[in-house]
Amino acid sequence: MLNHKVRAEPDREAGNGRESARVGSESPILEADRVSLRFGGVRALTEVSFAVRRGEIFSIIGPNGAGKTSMVNCVSGRYRPTEGRIRFEGRDVTRLRPNRRAGLGIGRTFQNLALFGHMTVLDNIMVGRHHLLRSGFARGMLYWLGGAQREEIAHRREVEEIIDFLEIEHVRKAVAGQLSYGLRKRVELARAVALRPKLILLDEPMAGMNLEEKEDMARYIVDLNEEWGMTVLMIEHDMGVVMDISHRVMVLDFGRKIAEGSPDSVLADEHVKRAYLGEADAAVPAPEEAVA
Repeated sequence: MLNHKVRAEPDREAGNGRESARVGSESPILEADRVSLRFGGVRALTEVSFAVRRGEIFSIIGPNGAGKTSMVNCVSGRYRPTEGRIRFEGRDVTRLRPNRRAGLGIGRTFQNLALFGHMTVLDNIMVGRHHLLRSGFARGMLYWLGGAQREEIAHRREVEEIIDFLEIEHVRKAVAGQLSYGLRKRVELARAVALRPKLILLDEPMAGMNLEEKEDMARYIVDLNEEWGMTVLMIEHDMGVVMDISHRVMVLDFGRKIAEGSPDSVLADEHVKRAYLGEADAAVPAPEEAVA
């Protein structure tokens, strides 16, 4: 658990998790409808359904191999569900490629860092602005005359704002591959934020971090949600973080959803306790091999 709450206790209501005025009551920003995913004879997901409300922090938890990353990969477009539908802002995006989903406003980080190690921090973050660039080859050839220079300056200004927000000014010109693990995780987050997504997918953003780094990362995530207006879908193993900053939580086990609700209600759920203790649970039919 974190040593202190990321937000003061008045932000919580008994049994209701962290409340926020930003959480919308309108139609969900993301919906998964009976999503199943198979790799040959391996079932990674089985008829998983959930909805993420606009403006909330929605966490997915579960034991190793429960299907959490597989679910996020289906949302981002890295995997295509075997069955079921993914809808973003009411639009069916099940068959859209990842770059098309990024253009609609879905950004993500990865469980294993996916930075360009030979590039600077600034250049790595600028990659996140690529889909927003409008200058084509011809205008790029006329860099100073065709407007490409002005466009690059505008995008760099946006990137500098993100760098300031994540407190990485001191390494902005450093080579990403030479940074500490905690700083590289921050750069990865910065690149995802550079897309200015409506929905940001965070796959274990605090894995491998020490306590101080986790507290900083939790603060950044909450600020992205409350001040930058981003809806967050997060996978995280640190239950202290999940309970402190999430509005709602979904639990997967062997590729099936076994619980969903406020952090407090999920924590008290008997099926969830059994899943984490490794006991047999009638809510989960005969376990089939699954992948993370």
